[in-house]
Amino acid sequence: MTAESDSEGSVRSDRSSHLSRPTFIAIHARDEKATILFISSGIRQCMGYRPEDLISRSGHEFIADSSNSDYPQVYASKQADEKQQDDEASAFVMFVNGTTPSGTPVFHKITSFTADSCVVCLGMAFPEIPFIDRKELEVKLLDKAMQSLNVTREQQAARQQGRGRGNGNGNGGRGQVFSVPSRRPKAVMVLEHPEVASVETAESGRRPSGPLVAFCTGSVSKLIDADSTDLMGFPFLKLVAPEDAAVVGRYFDEMSGSHDVLFETFSLLQRPHVLEGDVLVSDQQNMRIVVECMGAAVNDGVAILMRMLRTVRPPQKDTLGNYIRAPMAERDDIDEMSLFDLLSTDPGTSDAPESWSRFD
Repeated sequence: MTAESDSEGSVRSDRSSHLSRPTFIAIHARDEKATILFISSGIRQCMGYRPEDLISRSGHEFIADSSNSDYPQVYASKQADEKQQDDEASAFVMFVNGTTPSGTPVFHKITSFTADSCVVCLGMAFPEIPFIDRKELEVKLLDKAMQSLNVTREQQAARQQGRGRGNGNGNGGRGQVFSVPSRRPKAVMVLEHPEVASVETAESGRRPSGPLVAFCTGSVSKLIDADSTDLMGFPFLKLVAPEDAAVVGRYFDEMSGSHDVLFETFSLLQRPHVLEGDVLVSDQQNMRIVVECMGAAVNDGVAILMRMLRTVRPPQKDTLGNYIRAPMAERDDIDEMSLFDLLSTDPGTSDAPESWSRFD
């Protein structure tokens, strides 16, 4: 058994202490530089940096392994075209050594997922694991096929093939990293940790507000009638249809006690009342945007990826004021695999995170 596999085995066997481990959320652009767009305060405990010092810098600067130049290929358009057309959420797991300001390497387990032009990463630090230069970047693509990729070897083979055939694209066989157009709108948000937000339940008689939005991709405007800049600092649960507020509250409660990736389906209001002075659309007149959500929490926040499934009419109320859900109509996505189906739920075969589960 190699020293690298010993390190990975230590990560897998250390499940009991995961909730107390240093963790962070990072979002970087899906480009050659992996430009950092957002990073949570947990990075200070994991690697010793202030978040503001990392924004707009290349993520490659902070990978100690000699294979760091292969990192962009994990999200290259070649794989997206051939594997999942970027419309189906893909999650990746990899092990990397991060570099602290003093140059000390720190072993990290990274779980990431893509959304159009950006990548969401959830990092967990294992500072007790000694440094071993990971000369080859190996990634597990968590989809139905559970494919494992040795990105470094694939890159070397592509470069050799490019030289042998006189590759006409002038890049020695290296695929460029661009976002792939998506059929179904998706958006990424980073929210406060649910425990900080003190989520209220529907039993309180008031609409719960929930955690505030700390980061939001511009693609949210394709999901609902709201601008990403206006949503900064806005209570997330005010975007949720009232009949699903309790469902989302329980979903956040489940995430607050776990670092697992959890799934839920719920409805957003198509026209939420975000800005004072905007036309207020009543709940009874507000169309619902049904989304499937993949989310995970770290110690200082929650990252969620929402993918639109369909638009439905608002539900009616009975004489007691309870919502009456309409029967499931014919769906145009009935043959499409869900996010939950696409990702393995068997920790014995998936290797990460500790367990993949759906919150019911």
